[in-house]
Amino acid sequence: MQFKDYYQTLGVARDATADEIKKAFRKLARKYHPDISKEADAELRMKEVNEANAVLSDTEKRAAYDQLGRGYQPGQDFRPPPDWDAGFEFTGQGYSPREAADFSDFFAELFGRMGGTHAGARPTHAGFRAQGEDHHAKVLLDLEDAFSGATRQIALRVPQMNAQGRVQLAIRTLNVKIPKGVRAGQVIRLAGQGAPGMGGSPAGDLLLEVQFKPHPRFRVDGRDLHLNLPVAPWEAALGAIVAVDLPHGSVKVRIPKGAQSGRQLRVRGHGIPGQPPGDLLLDLQVVLPPADTPKARELYETMAHELAFDPRHQGRA
Repeated sequence: MQFKDYYQTLGVARDATADEIKKAFRKLARKYHPDISKEADAELRMKEVNEANAVLSDTEKRAAYDQLGRGYQPGQDFRPPPDWDAGFEFTGQGYSPREAADFSDFFAELFGRMGGTHAGARPTHAGFRAQGEDHHAKVLLDLEDAFSGATRQIALRVPQMNAQGRVQLAIRTLNVKIPKGVRAGQVIRLAGQGAPGMGGSPAGDLLLEVQFKPHPRFRVDGRDLHLNLPVAPWEAALGAIVAVDLPHGSVKVRIPKGAQSGRQLRVRGHGIPGQPPGDLLLDLQVVLPPADTPKARELYETMAHELAFDPRHQGRA
């Protein structure tokens, strides 16, 4: 996928005001609208102009795009980093995947789910009374919080338009209670922290979609935890009981006699807490000690002589 420079498409500077973007779009729309344009590629150019305008005329999308696009050139190979939109507070539902399909793959990848599936406008009632719109944000938590629960201070970036018509980011800080057993994809609802209501109606809610920060040891799959577990050759050959440190506490695991690298052990109930809890899945990796001392080299030479073992001929007739 190639990076798209929407500012270049509209022919405006990156610090262009909202009015400058609107004027540029109208000028290009008159030039490339298929009903009136004589340009050979009018339909394609109009589609590109519409896509650029859909992003740059929207305060939230523009702020997110600006944050993501720094350092990229038009046509450069591009893949958005995981959770690139975490920490942005969005309003509304954004574009559904079907709606986003009317634009490029680049647009669909970035904005097809922006705003979340849980956000949306509240119904309007008679007399211009309406409960406020829900807001949505993705937040990254430490895996450890899922084991013990916690109260965390979370800072959200809120895109706004300043008096000069340029996008700026305000910071909103909230103290959020993280429930024990929270899992990736779960939504924490903060009542009344969304948009204000109209006509005295209640404010909307703020919906925080939970994702976990990359962990140096564990990989999360639902409530299950995956871990590569190094074992010594004698532990794998003879069997052993080893302690495995978890994000909260530890567990003793039996290594079966004759275990090989790549074997997976399942320790039930030691994943993320819940009803039921997840499991701990251990992928064994047999690690050889280095032959970096005379004694270690002597032991290896003894094994080579006494065991008569050739791994390249195991299992052959």
